[in-house]
Amino acid sequence: MSVHPTENPSYPALSMQYPLLNRELGILSFNERVLAQAGDPAVPLLERLRFICITSSNLDEFFEVRMAGIQEQMRDNPGALSPDGMSLQQVYALVVDRAHKNVQKQYSVLQDIVFPALEEEGIFFHMADSWNPAQTEWARDYFLNEVLPVLTPIGLDPAHPFPRVLNKSLNFVVELEGSDAFGRKAIMGIVQAPRALPRLVRMPEAMSGYPHGFVLLSSFMQHFVGELFPGLTVRGCTQFRITRNSELFVDEDEITNLRVALQGELPARHLGNAVRLEVSATTPPHLVRRLLDESGLSERDCYRVDGPVNLVRLMSLPEMVDRPDLKFIPHAPAMPQKLENNPSMFETIDQGDILLHHPYESFQPVLELLLQAAKDPNVVAIKQTIYRTGTDSPLMDALMQAARNGKEVTVVVELLARFDEETNINWASQLEAVGAHVVYGVVGHKCHAKMMLIVRRTERDGRAQLRRYVHLGTGNYHPRTARLYTDFGLMTSEPQMCEDVHRVFQQLTGIGGQLQLSRLWQSPFTLHVKLGEAIEAEVANARAGKRARIVAKMNALLEPTVIAQLYEASQAGVQIDLIVRGVCALQPGVPGLSENITVRSVVGRFLEHHRIYYFYADGSENVYLSSADWMDRNLFRRIEVAFPVLDRRLKRRVIAEGLSALLGDNQAAWLMQRDGHYQRRRSGKSSRNAQLGLLAKFCS
Repeated sequence: MSVHPTENPSYPALSMQYPLLNRELGILSFNERVLAQAGDPAVPLLERLRFICITSSNLDEFFEVRMAGIQEQMRDNPGALSPDGMSLQQVYALVVDRAHKNVQKQYSVLQDIVFPALEEEGIFFHMADSWNPAQTEWARDYFLNEVLPVLTPIGLDPAHPFPRVLNKSLNFVVELEGSDAFGRKAIMGIVQAPRALPRLVRMPEAMSGYPHGFVLLSSFMQHFVGELFPGLTVRGCTQFRITRNSELFVDEDEITNLRVALQGELPARHLGNAVRLEVSATTPPHLVRRLLDESGLSERDCYRVDGPVNLVRLMSLPEMVDRPDLKFIPHAPAMPQKLENNPSMFETIDQGDILLHHPYESFQPVLELLLQAAKDPNVVAIKQTIYRTGTDSPLMDALMQAARNGKEVTVVVELLARFDEETNINWASQLEAVGAHVVYGVVGHKCHAKMMLIVRRTERDGRAQLRRYVHLGTGNYHPRTARLYTDFGLMTSEPQMCEDVHRVFQQLTGIGGQLQLSRLWQSPFTLHVKLGEAIEAEVANARAGKRARIVAKMNALLEPTVIAQLYEASQAGVQIDLIVRGVCALQPGVPGLSENITVRSVVGRFLEHHRIYYFYADGSENVYLSSADWMDRNLFRRIEVAFPVLDRRLKRRVIAEGLSALLGDNQAAWLMQRDGHYQRRRSGKSSRNAQLGLLAKFCS
């Protein structure tokens, strides 16, 4: 039953034999769970504001990618069905309704809960209609000196049609009256706020009356916009924002140079088709109609908001306010004692595998391994995959240092990492400039695997030989997100594991037939098959009367054949516990189908990010770590690896820290109901919060 959807003609029928929940509704449901953090009084106040900003950022990406995809499909193939069996029109109607409710709830939490609580703590937003004369004069001075010089007002007339405003930019539509210097009748103007302008400006404390007083850029604009249109009467000024389709179109069958093709597409990302219009709730209907018409959108695509149209820009506020008592207590990631006692990373790995659990344990050992490899005269080669690493990366600096030191450095840079394309292109250019070999993986298959391979010359029994060292991870080589995302990393010199990683790199950089791997499961070749075999083995054990159990943790579960196998495993009596942070298309708890399956989502201070696959395996307890979710794209259209945890002690750690702790969580866990809705798990006796418990364990 382990099949590749592009090869098995029964795949579409198979996916319709079993109930599947809608992907888009599942994404919005996850965002609602994130928003619940903003309304939770147990969460520090400024962190609650952060969670609101995160939900806003999540919604932006949802519209840029998922909603844009639905609209595109409705135009190109209106009769198509989504994987859950609904028509695209049904999906669109349900998703739009849920999205509107999501936005309404978001602003309600902001205005009714968070803003009043911030004011009580001396953090206040001064709106223009409440400025006193001194504040107004200060604001005018700021506008004239810091804002006005970089603005470009556009008056609408036959020579100046409605501009194609940039994706997610803050804009203002201004209603005007009068005639300009050329005798033209003024009706309307558009002003786009440059992204270089801060959206949040601190008002001097003595003038504010609050320890932390702020003014939004939109307040400056709306109060003083008349300065941009001298001699005219301003009848109204309202903010708006347009979200556009941000998918890049690269014809993989036609391109000859992926980097050049991407560089040509990136500038157009900000000017794709409009998918959403956001306006202030007070915007007059005739202006809304004009903006919708200019954008090619319908009334359902308009989101009226009670507050700033871009909440993401409030993310800077916690850093601008020195109130540690309103933020999460800072934590210093622990350094494994094994590494503190031996300065040589290579010697330490030779003594046994090393498991790192981020963010509870430091990411520094990963960087230290690379830095030591860059300087060690015995290291001859370094190979690394890069998916997301950030614009300022000490890891990339270490790779370039290694290349300058004469090491054979090969970096597989994934240029199609969504929204990081430009960053990765820049890194590729810098790496090539110092002599590193840069490849872009396999066209048509994103390289999402997280692998580092170091080849080092050693001497044993008087003989020189090459020895390999490997780091495999569930998360990106990104020091900043390693402090925010939960991930596992494994360092090993186990020969078969290292040989497998070598073979995967050989496939990525060269051309040849499929290479057999002994330890790793790899997509698009064996990962889906091996998952199916592991599930089927649990089914066989259950039917033989043996204990059978599957526990899997991931970000998303969508692939229909895996879901079908899990349903069948449940029917056979296999106990299945799924920890799925985001969207899950499987319905748990359905009598006769999935009553042996539970699905929970854990949402807390850190983003749950590691993927863990556990199979009881008749007592062997096989544990694999991976960067792959159980989605079509990860199993069939990406280069992914799942790697086993072989050391028994480390395996117990993964089970305890990555699975059991979350299964026992009764504070941050949400249990999925059979209809796809989630209920927060609460216990009246003892409180168990997995993330806080691990922080206490590692960082005390």
